[in-house]
Amino acid sequence: MKPVLGRGLDALLGKSSPAAKPSPPGGSLPGAVPPVPAAPAAAAADARERVLQVPVQRIHPCPLQPRKDFPEESLRELADSIKAQGIIQPLIVRERGEGYQLIAGERRHRAALLAGLTTVPVVVKQVDDRTALEMMLVENLQRENLNPMEEALGYAELINQFQLTQEEAAAKVGRSRASVANAIRLLKLPPEIQTWLKEGRLTVGHAKVLLSLLSPEQQRLAAEKTLKESLSVRQLEELAALWQSQPAPPRGSAAPAATAPARDVHIVDLEQRLQQRFGTRVTLRYRKGKGAIEIRFYSDAELERILDISGIKLE
Repeated sequence: MKPVLGRGLDALLGKSSPAAKPSPPGGSLPGAVPPVPAAPAAAAADARERVLQVPVQRIHPCPLQPRKDFPEESLRELADSIKAQGIIQPLIVRERGEGYQLIAGERRHRAALLAGLTTVPVVVKQVDDRTALEMMLVENLQRENLNPMEEALGYAELINQFQLTQEEAAAKVGRSRASVANAIRLLKLPPEIQTWLKEGRLTVGHAKVLLSLLSPEQQRLAAEKTLKESLSVRQLEELAALWQSQPAPPRGSAAPAATAPARDVHIVDLEQRLQQRFGTRVTLRYRKGKGAIEIRFYSDAELERILDISGIKLE
């Protein structure tokens, strides 16, 4: 079961209070304190938590909403469901002027418009911009509705607009600081790559590898090669490591081609001899006296065989 982020939607929507215990027969017990009538402000707050039917045209999107993409086909499917079953979960809104601004439920609102509904159920919340943005992020993250770039922009908005640290923003939405930091790093990628991430053509795993390439031009070339050749994350890692092992081209020179640069024949020869020695794929990375040797294995038995060849015995 997926862990619930932050306080959870139940907390955001407001749980109903426990039912009051019935008074004992014959009235209050001796010494019992008579119940205190609810204050007008408290009564008004309770009324705000009730589900209201509001004209759908009086509800408007919130500019803080991190989710930007609402696929048309998915909306039409939801509209058909709403026509048949109605809206089961109320929208969360706040009052703005003579209307209401959406906090949670923009997809349902759009589908309701497609379905031709005149009113929709809502719960009105009195929240400031920061709390509204936190609630939007939590709802979308719990439902995995955000693409990687929407998630990154949402965190950045929360941090920049309300002067929060990454750690504070992470606590607000129930994520680790590292996950927030890694998401925000995606905003450093060239616009084309950000678009491919939004479209799902590249994964976050690919993006992390691309970020290891310092040149935006190399990042674009590697991303294009990944799309063209359907490279896995691991294959892209090997390509990035190979490119990083090459000396940087002089400033102002032509950009490198989108193919792997030629390797030193001595390194290739050593790599082939290592592969023959161990009977498996070996990658040798070398630059100016430093590097790494990676030996692949695909089972415990194969690992034991490689260790035996290396003179290492398992106890």
